[in-house]
Amino acid sequence: MRDGIAVARKGLPAVALVTTLFEAQGQFVARASGMSTVPQTLLPHPVAGTSTEAMAALAETLAPTLWARLLGQAEEHAS
Repeated sequence: MRDGIAVARKGLPAVALVTTLFEAQGQFVARASGMSTVPQTLLPHPVAGTSTEAMAALAETLAPTLWARLLGQAEEHAS
């Protein structure tokens, strides 16, 4: 979430990738930073330590939603 906030503060489109385990924490950090409008896209937890193939499949699944959200054309969809 913090990386997404840092990007958004530079005036760039941003979407924070947050795993389901840290959804509440991500929302808290966004509110506490005054950046609650930075969109979050939820990823299944955990993503660390998964196979290259699993990461590629997740990226392929999420890419259209992420592009749409960066362009302001889509609402959040939890994965």
